[in-house]
Amino acid sequence: MLPNGQRLGAHLPLATGMVRAADRAAAIGASAIQVFVDNPTSWRRRPGLPAELPAFRDRLAHHGIAPVSVHAPYLVNLAAPADEVWVRSVELLTSELRVAAAYGAAFVNVHIGSHRGSGVDTGIARLAKGLLRVVEHAGTAGDSVLVVLENGSGAGFGLGTTPGELGAIDRAATAIGVPRDRLGFCLDTAHLWAAGHDVGSLEGADAVLAAFDAQVGLDRLRMVHLNDSRSGMGTGSDRHEHLGGGRIGIGGLARFLQHPDLGHVTYILETPGMEEGWDEVNLARARDLAAGRPLAALPPSAFDTRSARGRSAPPEADAPADVS
Repeated sequence: MLPNGQRLGAHLPLATGMVRAADRAAAIGASAIQVFVDNPTSWRRRPGLPAELPAFRDRLAHHGIAPVSVHAPYLVNLAAPADEVWVRSVELLTSELRVAAAYGAAFVNVHIGSHRGSGVDTGIARLAKGLLRVVEHAGTAGDSVLVVLENGSGAGFGLGTTPGELGAIDRAATAIGVPRDRLGFCLDTAHLWAAGHDVGSLEGADAVLAAFDAQVGLDRLRMVHLNDSRSGMGTGSDRHEHLGGGRIGIGGLARFLQHPDLGHVTYILETPGMEEGWDEVNLARARDLAAGRPLAALPPSAFDTRSARGRSAPPEADAPADVS
């Protein structure tokens, strides 16, 4: 937990054991957790829930770890112009909401997606329609879970790369009938940087957050994916790095943790080398940033983890292996 009581956690793998993951979260000082509940690169879902799920929930409760966030599969694209992809995306995200409820999760975090050349307005309309369909189809099973839309990195035809687009998405969803209490937002610092937002300083972070507040409202910001970046600002390249080891810089990252209006936000790390022990290092560095303490220099071995994760969330092996 952070000095001001905010929840801080990491995306941890479940494949080596769900209870083990809960214990690992506690051991590294996490007070929240993000997971995949199935293969994030497949449309196919497992037919049942993991046998270890009740024990996982009990262990998280024992350790006081909450909220749980489920990261939706990468394939979900509710902005897709192709009907087949759109329908499958609705079905997949609906399934994730229902499973997330069984996990006791508060959030299903999903990438906003791409309009694939159909245009921003068309993509936003498709996205809003898809969100409404998901909420309707999930029914009461998903009532306890918030859909949390994650900003885009600016690559290709991706949507939600600016506060203005995020505001347009929010207004379109509300206009079509998506309940506002079923939809929230996540800002990924590496995505902001890749999309051309200079969040490397206190002033830059404040400017982005002020623009988001004007377009959407900071009360709707439920999560921050706190990641440094290996990529240049504005390149559209989403390559995560250890906190303070990348190109964003500690001033902006610290501001996201220290901002006075973000006391309700849950912070999740998606930094490299989680499976090699760097999860504990980066959580400690986040706590240092939040408290205004200087960061120690990272050893050269920290950058040997470059192949371990360069994407915006962990690989498919993170899904739970034991399914009844």
